[in-house]
Amino acid sequence: MGSITKTSTTCVIAGGGPAGTVLGLLLARSGIDVAVLEKHPDFLRDFRGDTVHASTLALLDELGLGERFAALPHRREPHLRMHFDEGSVTVAFDRLPGRHRHIALVPQWDLLTLLADAADASPHFHLARSAEVTGLIRRDDGRVCGVRYLDRDTGDTHELRAALVVGTDGRHSTVRRLLGAAPRSGAAPHDCLYLRLPRADGDPEGSRLHFGSSGGVVMIDRGDYWQIALIIGKGEAEAALAQDAAWIRRALARSVPGLKERAATVRAEDVAVLQVRIDRLRRWWAPGVLLIGDAAHAMSPIAGVGINLAVQDAVAAARILVPALRRGEARPRDLARVQRRRWWPTVLTQAAQKQAEKRVVPSGSVGARRDLPPLRTPQPIRTLNRWKGFPHLMGRLVGIGLRPEHLTGPLAPLRVAAPDPERGPFTPPRRG
Repeated sequence: MGSITKTSTTCVIAGGGPAGTVLGLLLARSGIDVAVLEKHPDFLRDFRGDTVHASTLALLDELGLGERFAALPHRREPHLRMHFDEGSVTVAFDRLPGRHRHIALVPQWDLLTLLADAADASPHFHLARSAEVTGLIRRDDGRVCGVRYLDRDTGDTHELRAALVVGTDGRHSTVRRLLGAAPRSGAAPHDCLYLRLPRADGDPEGSRLHFGSSGGVVMIDRGDYWQIALIIGKGEAEAALAQDAAWIRRALARSVPGLKERAATVRAEDVAVLQVRIDRLRRWWAPGVLLIGDAAHAMSPIAGVGINLAVQDAVAAARILVPALRRGEARPRDLARVQRRRWWPTVLTQAAQKQAEKRVVPSGSVGARRDLPPLRTPQPIRTLNRWKGFPHLMGRLVGIGLRPEHLTGPLAPLRVAAPDPERGPFTPPRRG
């Protein structure tokens, strides 16, 4: 159910993705009453952001969840290889600091379930499913002081007042739209087509990236199948899917000849389209409300940094806001501190993604000629690749990021505080 019997709490989080669930877990363990509103009835959706980097794995250790994560079905990648028509580049994670010298590929629903179950051990955490935020409640001075949400199971609308509303509801954020905030978009020359193909005997182990004159193909090793991202030009999805995805079958066969027979089985209904966006809000907050993760800055799927940046936003937000929420109110200057801390890692990461899209990642244009010359490893990567430490530097930038966050200050050590008896009972939504 999506309904909550309580009418007020300290913090309402719109969106039960990685950022929202991590933030809810950290606030609850710090004694802050928090309600996470997730519009879907469960986590079982076709997520494509399944890459968990070493920085996030270290955070799970700090949360005491490392062993539970290790028990989830996942694959470890100590390195990634980018293959061009002429040349290749390796991104190596085997010299990262700490105990996680790899990135992990895990179904996102498994990660979210682990985080939600851990948070549910706190009496301060409450997750409402099928609860879709539809409006913001404002005081007379314009400050946001809660949300209206729809129980999608019953069709009833409810109000939940809070000292702070946090929007973690993704690149199509409802909270952002209700605020009237518009992100500044950066040019993204590509879109992606996602599909699955079964593995076959003799297939190489590990994920692979193929960049050539025929376009770009990312192959993520899922054990018994390949999750494939086919990179196309911006706005070309409709043409690529025409004639029951005939162009896609040809493009896969040209880019990765070993997939030719399996690619022949692909049909349009097997393909999901991701419109790549890189955008960023000028200001991530307004009085009483904060936006983090993709709601504040949509990332390209390049290097799989989206989940990890969103989680780092959540950790920084929790560390800065816990003292303020314990006082009863997050002031505008507290919210601005969150943005200042996360601003430059976001800006620089997006700038690196834009350069990669421009200089490294080719797209298979539907109207392109087939007799293009072979694609060489781009400059300046060819020059840098002569340095033996380059693969490890790339691994650190991808696996750790520019400003990893840790559980310090008011979040360390984490503890579950006793619920405040004056706040009254809070009946969590029924599971299942």
